[in-house]
Amino acid sequence: RRGGRVLTAFARRGGALFAEDVAIAELAAQIGTPFYCYSAAALRRRYRRLATATATSGARIAYAVKANGNLAVLSLLASLGAGADVVSEGELRRALRAGVAPARILFSGVGKSRDELAFAIAQGIGQINVESGAEFERLLDLAARARRRVAIAFRVNPDVAAGGHDKISTGRRGDKFGMAFEEAGALYDRAARHPFLEPVGLATHIGSQILDLAAFETAFERLARVAARLRRRGLRVARLDLGGGLGIAYREDERELPLADYGALLARIARDSRAALTIEPGRWLVAAAGVLVTAVNAVKRAGPRRFVIVDAAMNDLLRPALYGARHPVWPVAGREGAALRAATVAGPVCESGDVLAADVPLPDLQPGALLAIGQAGAYGAAMASAYNGRLLVPEAMVSGGRFALVRRRPSHDEAMALERLPDWTAA
Repeated sequence: RRGGRVLTAFARRGGALFAEDVAIAELAAQIGTPFYCYSAAALRRRYRRLATATATSGARIAYAVKANGNLAVLSLLASLGAGADVVSEGELRRALRAGVAPARILFSGVGKSRDELAFAIAQGIGQINVESGAEFERLLDLAARARRRVAIAFRVNPDVAAGGHDKISTGRRGDKFGMAFEEAGALYDRAARHPFLEPVGLATHIGSQILDLAAFETAFERLARVAARLRRRGLRVARLDLGGGLGIAYREDERELPLADYGALLARIARDSRAALTIEPGRWLVAAAGVLVTAVNAVKRAGPRRFVIVDAAMNDLLRPALYGARHPVWPVAGREGAALRAATVAGPVCESGDVLAADVPLPDLQPGALLAIGQAGAYGAAMASAYNGRLLVPEAMVSGGRFALVRRRPSHDEAMALERLPDWTAA
């Protein structure tokens, strides 16, 4: 469906919602609710759109695995040419398992442990982004012990406020990410003299869900100026890792960041900086390719509010509770022209904050009716938990008329299998 400005892979046919050529209701009958459903066609379409828009710049695309680390999603994007931006050993292992070549993996993250860095070095990945002086000292020792040359970039903080929420703005002076320009320059000098470290460039990432191109422009230009200063000191700066953060449209009254303008900005930065560029999109590639499907448990009133209580909850989709995010909600079945009234879609978790969508227009609904929460392919399943003893949500992927369960729902016994009862807990 192309609902106004919100682009999605899910279309209505004869009143029923489909994912490509598979009816959502049929998936629900086979899988059980709640579950995530991803469209392979949408993932391919989004990747190709971005690759085309940024082709002039020569920018390499390293998918931000934190947005959705499902192995099927990673494998599909890798088959299209994507590298991977990882922030933990677990994500690095997932990228490798999904077929991403080590040389196309870069390791970001402000708190990499010694063991994580050692594992990354052993795998021979393409780049480690250094975020602090302490991490740099750790790398000096690990690279020397391994006697392997390690390509590194220094993540600098450009002091640019950006992002759709305070909690996802990462490029301000007081944020925990990156380092000041002066510190990065001093460490770059030291790295250039080390026999096992190869400083290849600079990195930055200023936030997520950015809809204003000006913030990117300011940050990228500041990074390019630092690269120029380092070159004047005789240092080689071959790469600029510009991070991700491309904003998408979640609602009808929003527009995505203009992709053509973003591509033109990258082309200018590539030309002016004379550096190879990398970008780290996550949400932009996968959000619109996924929905969370849930069933209505009850409809009730609380004063003036109509609550639709569903079987999905904040542990399955945390973004509304964590960020105040607003996702579209669509009935899986319904007739055209049905009267719509405001409703609050809430889950069964024992928290007043367990609201998935507030004041959304929905028709009259009965228990058992299905709803699809849109734009949920990013930071949905990836942030899910087992809070309230609930089982982790399964994930399905559709391609044309076929579908596969790409992550099954565990049993309660499996969910408790890692726990042990010590003898001294018995009365």
